[in-house]
This record gives sequence, C-alpha cells and structure tokens, in this order.
Amino acid sequence: MRMTCTAKKCGIRLQPPAIILIYENEMKGKSRQRIMPVRNFSKFSDCNRAAEQLKNNPRHKSYLEQVSLRQLEKLFCFLRGNLRGQSLAETMEQIQRETTIDPEEDLNKLDDKELAKRKSIMDELFEKNQKKKDDPNFVYDIEVEFPQDEQLQSCGWDTESADEF
Repeated sequence: MRMTCTAKKCGIRLQPPAIILIYENEMKGKSRQRIMPVRNFSKFSDCNRAAEQLKNNPRHKSYLEQVSLRQLEKLFCFLRGNLRGQSLAETMEQIQRETTIDPEEDLNKLDDKELAKRKSIMDELFEKNQKKKDDPNFVYDIEVEFPQDEQLQSCGWDTESADEF
C-alpha cells in the first residue's frame, strides 16, 4: 500500500541547506513537515541537475510528486545565490531574468539546452493561463470583432492569382 500525500508548501532553509516540504497525509489528514538536506551543493552547482536528483531520489520521490521540477530548480537557485553572497533581491531579479521570455529574442540562435529551457517556460505559462472547462469564467466559442480603424494592408503574395502556381 502506497502512502499518498498532498504537497501544500515548499521552501528552503539556508543554514544548514535543506528543502522543506509541508504536506498533508491523506490517510490520516494531518499536516506534516519533511526536511530534505541538500548535500554536495556549492555556488558552482547546476540547479536543474540538483532539482532532478532530489526529485528522483527514492527517499523523497513520493513526497515530491506534486512539486514541479521548475519550482525545485528555483529553490536551488535561491540557495546557490545565498552561497554566492547575493542578497535575496539580487537572486530574485536574476531568476526573473532567467525565467521570462523576451519576445524579441531569436530562439534559432540558442543551443538545445537553452531552447528546451525556454520551451518549458512557455509550456508552464500556457498551462497557467489556459482556461479549462472547470474554470468559473470559462466561455465556449468566443467570437471577437477586431476594430478596423486603419486601412488593411495587403501583401503581394495574397493578390496574385492561383494560376501562377
């Protein structure tokens, strides 16, 4: 029989470094706290890799099922920032820069790892902003009239006839 728990809050402790999870045991209905020590982590460590290792650790796996890898990665970034001597505000600003998508950025120039990171950020934003059938303000089949204040510009390709192909 597998223990089921619902994650409520997840945070970090700086000294000694640890990830702290507050969860509810569904069998007993009690809130519990689990402290997962962070070992072998330095100011040069890869946050993504550390988050994956913690999430896949057999001792913590069942507790961290509902915690996203992105959230764990952010917590490790806060921990790394502290080890580098950065203030909380500096670390938050750096994380904000790394987790926002610049619409003017050319994604074709990124390597595979950075591109995968940007795509996962976009997927997360899509999931967060997506309206589902269960949402209270969900409306099926919305029709929107866009104002046409200016004269529509035509492009050269749409004025040519189809016989030229």
